[in-house]
Amino acid sequence: MHFNPKKYQNIDKSTQVLVDEKNLFSLLTIENNTTENQYFIHKTKLNYIQLFFSLKTPTKVAFNMEHCAIQLQKNESGMVYFNEDETNILFDMPENSQVIVMLIPVQYFHSLFTSEENYLLNFDNFVIGKPIIETRSTTPAQQVVLHQITNNPDNSPLDNLFLKAKAYELFSLYFSNLEDSNNENCPFISNEDTVSQLKKAKDFMIENMADPPSLEELAKIVGLNIKKLKQGFKEVYGTPVFTFLLNYKLEYSKKLLLENKLNVNEIGNKVGYSTSSHFIAAFKRKFGITPKQFTKQNNA
Repeated sequence: MHFNPKKYQNIDKSTQVLVDEKNLFSLLTIENNTTENQYFIHKTKLNYIQLFFSLKTPTKVAFNMEHCAIQLQKNESGMVYFNEDETNILFDMPENSQVIVMLIPVQYFHSLFTSEENYLLNFDNFVIGKPIIETRSTTPAQQVVLHQITNNPDNSPLDNLFLKAKAYELFSLYFSNLEDSNNENCPFISNEDTVSQLKKAKDFMIENMADPPSLEELAKIVGLNIKKLKQGFKEVYGTPVFTFLLNYKLEYSKKLLLENKLNVNEIGNKVGYSTSSHFIAAFKRKFGITPKQFTKQNNA
């Protein structure tokens, strides 16, 4: 532990969770309305893209150790990414300070930049394995949304829906000034050749989902060593190769069920299951219902 736990005793006490969309994003506000400096800690248990917006006075935000920090001035924002599943976010809050925090799981974050539903294409300037810490001024449009979030009355029946909409708007505004808006590009970069090879690996696995190659075979096909394939694929697509493929196959099977052109046995075979019982079991583990129940629900 690289910080004094006695110093950061206000564990989430001054943190108000405005929105908590499980597996999608969380929107928090942290305030110090006292006349003294206060220290807060917020512990995360997922690999997040973290956005911070300082509203009133300069605020320091650190990560696991106090010297690894960003200093946010009034009306300044910061984006932080560490390739870690657990992070202690440390807030050094002067009097009359407020920070809005948006936490987006990496896999969901990736999915927002692709037309392939839950399967991200690559971040174009993502350096694999390296942290990202950047600050920038909040734009007037972002400041308007932040003001709406912090001044929203909390007694409306539609309050949660309003805050969700504002969270998405804030997210959109933060990334809307990117020069490259291609769906293959998100705001991080990897080596261009590696990006191309990893995308080729993804495409090849999807095209051959019924009979996928081994990792060794896939590495040879795309021209990467196994270590770089495994590490790079997880960084770019948020999951290991075969976890990605399993999720894709099951999501694809939902589309086929909705089209209602193939029966369960045919769909199971099409996505690579040798028996319908294996397919049904995998589908139920993923979605909590059987393919037949899913079809019945959606054709009612």
